[in-house]
Amino acid sequence: DKAQQEGGKAALVLGLCFISEGAIPFAARDPMRVLPCCIVGGALTGAISMAIGAKLMAPHGGLFVLLIPGAITPVLGYLVAIIAGTLVAGLAYAFLKRPETQIVEKNA
Repeated sequence: DKAQQEGGKAALVLGLCFISEGAIPFAARDPMRVLPCCIVGGALTGAISMAIGAKLMAPHGGLFVLLIPGAITPVLGYLVAIIAGTLVAGLAYAFLKRPETQIVEKNA
């Protein structure tokens, strides 16, 4: 629906800053599917980051920290970890998501 699409736009901007609260409306609407997908995606990102020894020298800032030279090492591995986790979480939810008609019927 339109509200979810608008919420997704805001969640994207927040997510680029590594602020995960943008996912709360989606998790509240469908927690049994959203939460496990986010957990698996986050776990994969963390595992890859640890395996390659990624370091983020800034305490916060999301992907915008890429603009600071030397703040992230190794940059490519760091980005691969984030992209892999994001893809796994997104594809898992796309696979598990209920059709919109089921959500409407349940809420009615």
